[in-house]
Amino acid sequence: MVVDDHPMWRDAVARDLAAAGFDVVATAGDGPEAVRRAVPAAPHVLVLDLNLPGMPGVQVCKELVGANPALRVLVLSASGEHADVLEAVKSGATGYLLKSAGAQELIDAVRRTAAGDPVFTPGLAGLVLGEYRRLATDPAPAAPDEPKAPQLTDRETEVLRLVAKGLSYKQIAERLVISHRTVQNHVQNTLGKLQLHNRVELVRYAIERGLDDA
Repeated sequence: MVVDDHPMWRDAVARDLAAAGFDVVATAGDGPEAVRRAVPAAPHVLVLDLNLPGMPGVQVCKELVGANPALRVLVLSASGEHADVLEAVKSGATGYLLKSAGAQELIDAVRRTAAGDPVFTPGLAGLVLGEYRRLATDPAPAAPDEPKAPQLTDRETEVLRLVAKGLSYKQIAERLVISHRTVQNHVQNTLGKLQLHNRVELVRYAIERGLDDA
């Protein structure tokens, strides 16, 4: 699904993706329309602009990923500002690509996003990982009566550790010699146990506990 408030740009992106073999199930030109159309369309990947009328792109991302954690969101924005990139990732975006990218670069980015890989315009990946680590060194204080952390199985912990290292679900499946679906099931079970909403929160949780260095 392609969301952008400029019709010519939106149509061009949808056309390029369709020509590359992707099934473009829907398009939208503003935030509320994007949320409304995404539910019945059920896209696997959302190509999303940040600057949208009616509702900002980060809010669209937060709502749709919150409702469907399996949704992959690739932000396609004219802004390379660090604050915009970090806000998009915190809202649940899988990747962030600048609109200065070429058509083939976009197609490759969508294909990698669909496979579960985090995709960022060069120079932004280090920024995002650095922010993860900064957040991990300053976690929110625990409430005095906070219950003990849920117990993960050995395999769930193993999958979580590989997610924190930045591996895609496909790479994790190959590393552990299990199916892609089994990896997804472990991630969904872990999200449920930890009461987290998406992969971004899961990576932060893992880094806070040093699992990415294990």
